[in-house]
Amino acid sequence: MSGSLATSRFATSSFAHSVFVAAGSPASTTTTAPPGCSVASAGNKVTGLCTVANSLHISVAYRSIAPMIILAVGALVLLAVSAVLPKRPRTGLYPALTAAIGGLALLAAVLQWFDGAAKTGTVEIGGQVLYDRFSVLLLILISIAVILSSLAADSYLRREGLDGVEAYVLMLMSATGAMLMAESGGLIMLFLGLEIMSIALYVMAAYHRRRAQSGEAGLKYFILGSFSSAVFLYGIALVYGATGSTQFSQIAAYLAGNVPANAGVLLGGMALLIVGLGFKVAAVPFHFWTPDVYQGSPTPFTGYMAAVAKAAGFAGLLRVLTQALGTQQANWRPIVWLLAVLSLVVGSVMAIAQRDLKRMLAYSSISQAGYVLLGVQAATAEGSSAALFYLFTYTFIVIGTFAVVDIVQGRGETRNDLGAMRGLGRRNPLLAAAMLVLLLAQAGVPLTSGFLAKFYVIQAAVEQGQYYLAVIAMVAAAIAAFFYLRVGLLMYQAPVERDAEYGSGFAEGLGDDGVIIGSGGGASSAVEGVSVAGLEPVPSIDGAVATATLQAPPTGRVVVPATSGVVIAVSVVFTIAAGVSSFVIDFARAAHSLL
Repeated sequence: MSGSLATSRFATSSFAHSVFVAAGSPASTTTTAPPGCSVASAGNKVTGLCTVANSLHISVAYRSIAPMIILAVGALVLLAVSAVLPKRPRTGLYPALTAAIGGLALLAAVLQWFDGAAKTGTVEIGGQVLYDRFSVLLLILISIAVILSSLAADSYLRREGLDGVEAYVLMLMSATGAMLMAESGGLIMLFLGLEIMSIALYVMAAYHRRRAQSGEAGLKYFILGSFSSAVFLYGIALVYGATGSTQFSQIAAYLAGNVPANAGVLLGGMALLIVGLGFKVAAVPFHFWTPDVYQGSPTPFTGYMAAVAKAAGFAGLLRVLTQALGTQQANWRPIVWLLAVLSLVVGSVMAIAQRDLKRMLAYSSISQAGYVLLGVQAATAEGSSAALFYLFTYTFIVIGTFAVVDIVQGRGETRNDLGAMRGLGRRNPLLAAAMLVLLLAQAGVPLTSGFLAKFYVIQAAVEQGQYYLAVIAMVAAAIAAFFYLRVGLLMYQAPVERDAEYGSGFAEGLGDDGVIIGSGGGASSAVEGVSVAGLEPVPSIDGAVATATLQAPPTGRVVVPATSGVVIAVSVVFTIAAGVSSFVIDFARAAHSLL
């Protein structure tokens, strides 16, 4: 280096004073350090730490990222434990450890809720982390999803011969990425969180290595997810080009005081950001991956994916639209309005035509995303709190629902059809009652959390004068009630004995799980049974195998594993409690404000 003065790493453009180091001299520190910096001469070096705003040295507020640290470190601990222990089956160890790690993250998030800095909202770690109650509520939601999903996955993985540490490590890492999305202070951090979460979810979708559908689901999710990430990244580049920053606060400040010279670039970037996040929340028309991925993925992972990916995606969408692009409401609200209408209509109508339980629930999740978009579209504090309330309650509902589906489908997921629910009311009355409550909640029946969730998002739309949108939402709810109640009716139909009802020829053509393996006849009474539930098979559409599967009653008593029973019980209790009291909506209203 020449003998000229070189600015040290403590100096920034915002400082009134700078610290200089004269290269080649044994000791040369000059001038006064800025307030908040402590520097001293030590030979030919400048030592010390500068923690003021905009300085290169950034203080890390560990309390703001404690749940993320717990989950990430917990994943490493699980890997270390699995590497050290002898290679033999350890039933229940990894789900118990994962639930414990999720519990520690939940405890840390609850403590954050009462932290004064979170109440007022602060920007931490160089402006990259937004520490407020909005993010804390999402951290609590994601921690709960980890606990419930790890317990629900235990019996499934052991039944399918897939028990091991890998699934739980992936779950913890995807949750870490989801938490980062909720706390992101800028588009770059949001993208990093999105990728951390997505890569783990791609592997989880393809986790069942012996099912071709699972591998296909993982491949489809990976290809389409990578494409959506590229679109999102292109949107970041355009927004940066139009505003000169990727930080939410700086984007908002620039747009509040300036008219962008390249308005088209900003609008293009905004549209691409909505497309990228719209894929993650499964909003129409970016939903095409959802039915196939939900159907092929391991069932407990499907419930986890529906809860966590949707919550993280909407957290990012709310941050971007409400916080960074709040001054551009006139431009993005019509787009969100259209996405909400399409999601409500397509999700509700297409779910009616499904014969597969998981595909039906996939279209149901698309419809549910439409309701959350109602709250986003309102662009008000009430809309944000209603969206948060919807996401929080939907987490319990969807994880509990897929836990029930996991129990009734059997080994190898051989019975995912709607006919698998026939007679569940007699085979296991408690399980059928739990499923009925969860279905009614998704339909929006009063005295369930689903009713209040739909009420609050529709109310937010009405307060903004969006009467047509509110009417469409209510009509979509009426349509959706059909396929939810159809499953409920099937559960309480009397199971039919094969020999008496199907005839000997048809019985010989059925395997133990009710799937056709040959040809036969005499299924008239079975067809009558499914017709009552609106399930009359259409051979030209469903095919012979699907027709026989819908007609075939499942046999045998349904046994509920202990861990799955806990998950279902917690989901049902919360769904009822949140539907008859105001504690959850008060919780969401306290967290609606964005920095």
